[in-house]
Amino acid sequence: MANELKERPTFDPSKYLTKVNGHDYLEVKWRLLWFRTEHPDGEIETELVEHRDGVAVFRARVRVPGGGSATGWGSESAEDFTDYLEKAETKALGRALAALGYGTQFCPDFEFGAAEQRVVDTPIDGRRLGWRRAESGRVTPRQLEYLRDMARRLGMSEEELEARAQEQFGTTLADLGRQEASALIESLRQRRNVHEAA
Repeated sequence: MANELKERPTFDPSKYLTKVNGHDYLEVKWRLLWFRTEHPDGEIETELVEHRDGVAVFRARVRVPGGGSATGWGSESAEDFTDYLEKAETKALGRALAALGYGTQFCPDFEFGAAEQRVVDTPIDGRRLGWRRAESGRVTPRQLEYLRDMARRLGMSEEELEARAQEQFGTTLADLGRQEASALIESLRQRRNVHEAA
């Protein structure tokens, strides 16, 4: 038994950290390598849950045989990334891995205000690059339509949706940036999942 523990490969995440906005960040590919190093027989499953109007929503499930499991969600839009399908899948996988402890301490997904940092496998912080809402683009008509439709399905009024935008981003729905709209879509998606699970 002692020999088995000595022979088991170890992963040192500190060798793979990148700086994002002055904080350490572990890219999803390294979280995945960490997980596979420790659990080569672990299960990873991703699913495209929804894809319409240029918005993709993925769910990722990660399971440790005989141990824990976690589900992560990720959404992206064609307005933000040309490879938005891949970005949404990567975001979902990264969140599931982080929920199992693979990189949680090195990713902003579980911190207040994380949605504004826009880290989706590539460590880019829009604020560090000096982006402003106008430069990164305003919310698109498709995103607004999608948000309103999603809010209706959750039983939210237009006023409640506006209040949510104000609470999360300090601005009206119409003045959201594209990235903020994507983050709001994702938070509504998570709220819907909680309702469905109850």
